[in-house]
Amino acid sequence: MSDFQYEEVPPEEHSDPETLVASAPLAELQEIPSDPVFDDEEEEQEQLKMEATNTASSPSAAAATETNTETAVAKTSSTEDSIFSTMYAVAKKVAIVGSIYLVGYMGWSVAWLIAPVVLSVARDRFRKTTEHKRSIAKASALASEKEVIMARIDELPAWVYFPDVERCEWVNKILKQLWPNANHYARVLVKETIEPAVAESLANYKMNGFRFDRIILGTIPPRIGGVKVYTQNIGRNEIIMDLDLFYASDCDINFYLGSMKGGIKDFQIHGWVRVVMKPLIRSMPLIGGLQIFFLNNPNIDFNLVGVIDLLDMPGLSDLLRRIIVEQIGNVMVLPNKLPITLSNEVPATSLKMPEPEGVLRIHVVEAKDLMKKDISMLGKGKSDPYAIINVGSQEFKTQIIDNNVNPKWDFWCEAFVNSPVGQEVFFHLWDSDPGPQVDDSLGRASVEIINAVKRGVVDTWLTLENAKHGMLHVRLQWYKLTANPLDLQSALAETQLLRVASMSSAILIVFIDSAKNLKQARINSNPDPYLVCSVGKQKQQTGMIMRDNSPVWEQGFTFLVGNPENDTLQIKIFDQKTGSEIGQFGYVIATLLRKQNMDVVSQPFQIQKSGPESKLIMSLSLRILKKAEEIVEVDSAEAPAPVDNKLQRTISKTASIQEPTTPKDLQSQTSRISAETPLSEEEPNLKVSSPTNLQSITPPRSPNPFSASLVGGESVLTHRVPDLSASPGEHGLGRILLTIHYLAQRQKLFVTIHKIMNIPIRDPSNIPDPYVKLYLLPGRSKESKRKTVVIKDNCNPVYDATFEYLMSTAELLQSELEVTVCTQKGFFGSPIIGMLKIPLTDPEVSGNGLNTWFDLQPEFKHD
Repeated sequence: MSDFQYEEVPPEEHSDPETLVASAPLAELQEIPSDPVFDDEEEEQEQLKMEATNTASSPSAAAATETNTETAVAKTSSTEDSIFSTMYAVAKKVAIVGSIYLVGYMGWSVAWLIAPVVLSVARDRFRKTTEHKRSIAKASALASEKEVIMARIDELPAWVYFPDVERCEWVNKILKQLWPNANHYARVLVKETIEPAVAESLANYKMNGFRFDRIILGTIPPRIGGVKVYTQNIGRNEIIMDLDLFYASDCDINFYLGSMKGGIKDFQIHGWVRVVMKPLIRSMPLIGGLQIFFLNNPNIDFNLVGVIDLLDMPGLSDLLRRIIVEQIGNVMVLPNKLPITLSNEVPATSLKMPEPEGVLRIHVVEAKDLMKKDISMLGKGKSDPYAIINVGSQEFKTQIIDNNVNPKWDFWCEAFVNSPVGQEVFFHLWDSDPGPQVDDSLGRASVEIINAVKRGVVDTWLTLENAKHGMLHVRLQWYKLTANPLDLQSALAETQLLRVASMSSAILIVFIDSAKNLKQARINSNPDPYLVCSVGKQKQQTGMIMRDNSPVWEQGFTFLVGNPENDTLQIKIFDQKTGSEIGQFGYVIATLLRKQNMDVVSQPFQIQKSGPESKLIMSLSLRILKKAEEIVEVDSAEAPAPVDNKLQRTISKTASIQEPTTPKDLQSQTSRISAETPLSEEEPNLKVSSPTNLQSITPPRSPNPFSASLVGGESVLTHRVPDLSASPGEHGLGRILLTIHYLAQRQKLFVTIHKIMNIPIRDPSNIPDPYVKLYLLPGRSKESKRKTVVIKDNCNPVYDATFEYLMSTAELLQSELEVTVCTQKGFFGSPIIGMLKIPLTDPEVSGNGLNTWFDLQPEFKHD
């Protein structure tokens, strides 16, 4: 690597405008054309310099001679470059003309000619835009902070915008001095960590044989735009600071992709880097180690050169860029960290074991008024939207909904959060396009995780950025971690209530330290072992250790656990050379529930299907998800006065006793009778029992408002009304049993149609074939239509069918449910037997659920 020598200009020379070294300001860089030429003024300056050299003394003349020699060599090399560039241009023109001739000669469609032209134009425009951005970024990295501020007011350093971020020019001077040594460490990291991961990812796209050939990161060091040191809400055994990192390198990286050789130049990266110094120790160097990581995915850009330059166009370059971003995220973006041990006193678990602070449950509900990106025959059509959710390096993708600008995804996912302060959830909406076409962006939005931590729940509509219009409805729920096994039952009950199979109730933290005395997979040769951990469908893998039967991995993983009482941690060890399994181990997660603090620290376990002395040393930690308390901001002026529940129940009981019941009231109340007690079956008569046998009497499952019990002495007198299900209802059209329940956590309305009783028979020879239709009002759209199956020749059909509606609480309070019972037997369509219109504002709907009988009413006109 060559070292640059900077030549200082004496101060007195700055007053002479002719001898001032010209440096293009950053703002003027935007006006410089892509192929700059020297103007007349610059030529005159060159002539003045040549004349001054000719009139100098003999020593300076010798120096001038040397300078002229170097200039001549430079001109010779530039002449050679121009010859090669001319030959390249001629070859390029010949290829273009030849392709046109070939298209005409072969009689192919004109599309074979138009498609390359369109791709070429798009590629040129894309390269000009990216090269312009890279040139500005590189000038920013080389310029002083004063020039950056004066030239680009819209991209000021972080310390200008944030008062708690401080300037750190002294750090940039230190980095400049340290960069040659740090350059060597970075090359080793890229070669050993990122190269195999990129090769594996490209292999999934049938691009095999990726390897780095040369890695030179250049002489331009990273630049720190500001530093923020945290002094509150941190442990006394650690130091935390955030750095605004900006790196615009002059790197020269060559790689091979199969037999094709390519390169990466002008590599740039920008993002917030967190440095955690922990633990603090009492011996030098006073800091036990470092943890370095990006809080969120950084912005990455680079330029492809060589034969792989063909990939540098929209779509193909995005694939390679996405793979590189993913692999950097797997190393240095949360929840992944780059640990550096500074003292041997510090155990590996303190720096390398995962330390999540909680789990964020994300519900992407729906979007509305999205942009129309697809083009149809009649103009602009709709879009096929889907959403990408990012939390650090964790990425989730919703399903694609075709031809809809108001999609409802109802997508759930869970993400580990290691540092709520500074981390964000990013939502990026895309329009899916078929084939090799690039998906169109529909906008993006983000939410700071600390808001969910403070409030417990964030349920909001987000306005999409970088879009003309569109909004996204998301719900974030924060779960803290607890080591109390008694909290498991409440966590399991909540997951069952959500009715989402992928939700978890706990997390398992695994730290794989090392293995000892593994068996040989090959004769007279140690294995190349790597380890695979799995919990359910989740899999994590360690790195491979070359030729070692006692490998030391020191890697940590985190798993979401659905039910710790049933799940098992499966561990398998493989030899990479042969692919054969050289050991396995299974651990029942429920065992941790009986351990102190639900932890196992650096414990050896016997490896199965390996040597007799094979051991696996690992640490385990189980944590239960506990829902954070929701903080609801209520205006004190509008808040209702507190009511004593006991007093309210007493008043309601008294009122029910004192008020007489009229036949009309009885009929209206019988239209909604609790369905927990089956009305179609005769209840057994209660026996008269003594007080000693009262406890053996089974009470009814729900109170009946038309039954009364009188306990006196040693007897119980019970009065019960006749079976209400025998009645065809108030209008003689039959009765229907429904369960309506709204879950605010899931933003879903569940409607269960149990059965219908006593449908009237108008013609004994024509028994109805009933089915039930549901609509949401207002609107009565086709999207809200739900329908049961048809049951043939039955006046008392049983369905037990459950339907779901995705809707917010505000939409629930403004909606009604229309229930229509029809028969399929009809000459013209399906005649209606009866209808219902049920308001969804009933508190029971949002509470424990509304489970009642309803009288069917005559057909009414739709609004």
